[in-house]
Amino acid sequence: MNAPVFSNHGCRLNAYEVEAMKDLAGQAGLGNAVVVNTCAVTAEAVRKARQDIRKLRKAHPDARLIVTGCAAQTEPETFSRMTEVDAVIGNTEKMQPDTWRGLAADFIGETEALQVDDIMSVTETAGHLIDGFGTRSRAYVQVQNGCDHRCTFCIIPYGRGNSRSVPAGVVVDQIKRLVDKGFNEVVLTGVDLTSWGADLPAAPRLGDLVMRILRLVPDLPRLRISSIDSIEVDENLMQAIATEPRLMPHLHLSLQHGDNMILKRMKRRHLREDAIAFCDAARHLRPDMTFGADIIAGFPTETDAMFDNALRMVEDCNLTWLHVFPYSARPGTPAARMPAVNGRSIKERAARLRAAGEKQVGRHLEQQVGRTHGILMESPTMGRTEQFAEVHFETPQTVGDIVTAMITGKTDSALSA
Repeated sequence: MNAPVFSNHGCRLNAYEVEAMKDLAGQAGLGNAVVVNTCAVTAEAVRKARQDIRKLRKAHPDARLIVTGCAAQTEPETFSRMTEVDAVIGNTEKMQPDTWRGLAADFIGETEALQVDDIMSVTETAGHLIDGFGTRSRAYVQVQNGCDHRCTFCIIPYGRGNSRSVPAGVVVDQIKRLVDKGFNEVVLTGVDLTSWGADLPAAPRLGDLVMRILRLVPDLPRLRISSIDSIEVDENLMQAIATEPRLMPHLHLSLQHGDNMILKRMKRRHLREDAIAFCDAARHLRPDMTFGADIIAGFPTETDAMFDNALRMVEDCNLTWLHVFPYSARPGTPAARMPAVNGRSIKERAARLRAAGEKQVGRHLEQQVGRTHGILMESPTMGRTEQFAEVHFETPQTVGDIVTAMITGKTDSALSA
């Protein structure tokens, strides 16, 4: 029996879930299959998934081809109509052992070719926590799934459902196991991470979870947080930023824009002033704090002046690591019905944002030369600082170790030690 081939598209959470699906498929005895885990963030992501499916079918003509993920959840017919596809399963179904047992059986009479239920009816997180997903140096722990917000550009809630949280005790127990296995860094992940806890008894906040992890897992050297919504940051998370050196000084912010009118039309819950104030406050508490951010270029109705406000946010918030997304209309979202920006303008604005981000990266790297960092090794000659800057070594190091070293130089995108 040949092991299934998995192809992943999209976010870190998707990659996390692929590891869970590999375990479920293996336990079910699924063989001679190709599984494509799709992303629905942009129309381009869906196009690339379809392209990948066609390539994989040619490469594996005799395998059963299964499509899942957010795009499969939001537009299942798009994939079920493809002649290359044998089965489409939703985001809920892909985490259920019975689904994989059915897929491991003969398709004829055994398994429905289309298994996509109402994601909004899901009220609990799937029991698919994987001990040790990631690399030998860094593990990822999914603590939350889904989103209760309805930003006008975003299709993700319809692919992931409403927000569901993993109880703190379950999270802490998993992290203890990861530390026992030798992981020196754990990253908390989720679709809307700062909404963690709202659906749990007593409605704890993300800061409560962070403080509890650091208190109950004293042997964990480094805890990192993935993307957060700065307007939802609670007092305990700010306290952790101020007092807990094991919480890494790098936060990726879901800003999306820097113009108040565009933020309103996006149905975001913050203003540009809120974002600037948060960055100032966090950096006051932790002077070595760095920020990344998601920014959309060319959102409908965006004028040159509105774009300039977004561009200025890069310096106003002193952002270092940018994820720039040229706006892509998603059918069924309110933004798709708004007056569109010219495609050439979108491309040009995205390029200007990326250039501003590269300038900020260069500035940050220049400031690190001569400083000493704790560097988590991802390969024998490459690791990352506390702020997630890439560092290259001439002398091989032990993968997974945290190496204390002085930064001796830099390139356009990385440091050297």
